[in-house]
Amino acid sequence: MGERNRVQRGLGDEQGAGKQGAGNPEVGEQASGGQGLGKRALGEQARWTRARLGRCGPPLDLLTASFRRHVYAPHAHDEYTIGVCVGGSEVIDYRGGHVRTGPGTIIVLEPGEVHTGGPGNPTDGYAYLALYAEPSLLADGTLGGPAHFREPLIDDPALVRALGTAHTQLSACPDPLEAESRLPWLLTALARRHSTARPVPDRVPGAAAIARTVRDRLAGELADPPSLALLATDLGLSRYQLLRAFRTTMGIPPYAWLAQHRVARARTLFDTGLRPAEVAALVGFADQAHLTRWFRRVLGVTPAVYRNSVQDTPGRTGRDWAA
Repeated sequence: MGERNRVQRGLGDEQGAGKQGAGNPEVGEQASGGQGLGKRALGEQARWTRARLGRCGPPLDLLTASFRRHVYAPHAHDEYTIGVCVGGSEVIDYRGGHVRTGPGTIIVLEPGEVHTGGPGNPTDGYAYLALYAEPSLLADGTLGGPAHFREPLIDDPALVRALGTAHTQLSACPDPLEAESRLPWLLTALARRHSTARPVPDRVPGAAAIARTVRDRLAGELADPPSLALLATDLGLSRYQLLRAFRTTMGIPPYAWLAQHRVARARTLFDTGLRPAEVAALVGFADQAHLTRWFRRVLGVTPAVYRNSVQDTPGRTGRDWAA
């Protein structure tokens, strides 16, 4: 119970990673973490997104799927398959039995385990979000060998919301630092809360100094930030220890801190007369839409509205600064 409560607080940090300026937008977006799939008419569709865990880091595949009739042939994966059901019901043949998912449940299928999947009944179909994680991602932050899940079906509403939100947002914009800040942290939480692995101690000696070092490296390379795995190696830490130290000290994960630092830098660049698309590239956002999303999260307005509110530059109109 103590471990569950500690990680529960950590998930709260993940869910509220955007809280500064205009409220707490990530919590406000929580309910949309993939749940919309379940509300639409289910059809035969699947979309894959490849995220990278940090600059030049390893890939992690994300699947968004909605089926009415599709039945998977028996197969296995080299990775852990972690799925969140967001609509309908799926029946999975696994370990000699039948596992039935429903909205709001997590399913964990271990590497090498043969399984199938298909609709739970003839009418409803099934929709889910899945990610395919290398075993090492569930070993960081735990002791006792590979994470083993005695029960494949997991009821954990907070983790469902956090996984669904991260999956949905990274599928739309798979920023490498954001993916590396969020997904390994959540996978570690899954292993610590629900597998046979034992959690490592939460305390990281020198956490404040570690966080400051990471902050300064990110600020110094904001257009192309280093991976957290590289920073952790330089500091003689695991990535989990780095994330724990940073979150404990800063109150938010590294990607959220860097995004807010980029917004602050963008504000100064707007004063020089640069356009949003130019500023987005200079401060390291993927594109103007990425800049706009974070600008609204932090300041509550779009870049165009902000600029026109604080500065009236002759010869330049609100239309000039629009998207």
